[in-house]
Amino acid sequence: METRAKERSVANHIAYWIVGVIAVLAVVVAIIGFNYVNSSMQPYDSSSKSDVVVNIPVGSSSKEIAKKLEQDKVIKSASVFNFYIKAQNYTDFQAGYYTFKQSWSLSQVVKQLQKGGSSEPKGTASNTVLVREGVTIDQIGDQIQKSTSFKKKDFLKLMKDESYLKSLQKKYPQLLDSTMAKNNVRYHLEGYLFPATYGVYSGLTLKELVNQMVQKEDEEMQSYYATIKEKGLTVQEVLTLSSLVEREGVTNKDRKKIAGVFFNRIDINMPIQSDISVMYALNTHKTKLYNKDLAVKSPYNLYKHAGYGPGPFNQPSLQSIEAVLNPSERDQDYLYFVADLKTGKVYYSHTLAEHEAKTASLGQ
Repeated sequence: METRAKERSVANHIAYWIVGVIAVLAVVVAIIGFNYVNSSMQPYDSSSKSDVVVNIPVGSSSKEIAKKLEQDKVIKSASVFNFYIKAQNYTDFQAGYYTFKQSWSLSQVVKQLQKGGSSEPKGTASNTVLVREGVTIDQIGDQIQKSTSFKKKDFLKLMKDESYLKSLQKKYPQLLDSTMAKNNVRYHLEGYLFPATYGVYSGLTLKELVNQMVQKEDEEMQSYYATIKEKGLTVQEVLTLSSLVEREGVTNKDRKKIAGVFFNRIDINMPIQSDISVMYALNTHKTKLYNKDLAVKSPYNLYKHAGYGPGPFNQPSLQSIEAVLNPSERDQDYLYFVADLKTGKVYYSHTLAEHEAKTASLGQ
């Protein structure tokens, strides 16, 4: 009996000890949990004054929004944010671009989400990327690397990302169907990154930066789609000729006449023979081209190949697009043109003999 009493006493002591340890652990966990939740409720960085732009995709769940906010360093904890919005019964946040500050509390973040997002980023940009008329994707890559923390190699890799390109095509079929249907294209988005200045905000990804450029192109092209279809052209054909006109002509008058020359050549299956196409094929810029350059093997070489080729050679301006859609003096049947490199004046000819004579008289 005495042995059993001792065993019960030992067992009770062990049980008390285990309960005590569990109780202490529970208190410790509760304190840690309270501190974690309390810390997560605080601003990510109360001293920060910079803007953070976050893009909430269409169809995002509350959990996905919370995860995105945590990734972009707007909030400290996605799980605490989810608990907070459920406890407060906040729902139905809209898609779009939102501008937050890291110094905001959770309630301020929620209030911003409740206002609804915008179609374009807003706020104070940390940097900007300028896409000029007539620049190539390769040159845009240089500008992006110079102006942002993004790398040119990553930008060019994105330009070759089939999955990404198809997602854009799905979103902008009118704009991108014709380029995605073409073969031997160096970059399917060449000609489709609208010339403008784009803000780069904290939290903005490289894809989101490019998305802005494509979205802007689609917005600007909306008023032209019907005309393009009526003329029996594709967006790819229009932007291809526009990219040549962009570099060949300076004034709107000459751009329209040059567009007319290109269409006259296409109508008789005569190669366009633009130096711009050869330099793109060579992937370099030259002040003078030689016979070996004109013979370069590339689908982009429009000295060797008739028609439009694979696609655009740069990002054309709206003025060049309008020139292609409204070519002038086609009834004059011009097939050649040459610009005086000193004055910029453009001379038009009907025959090769006339063209060569004019070029010789200019000493070019």
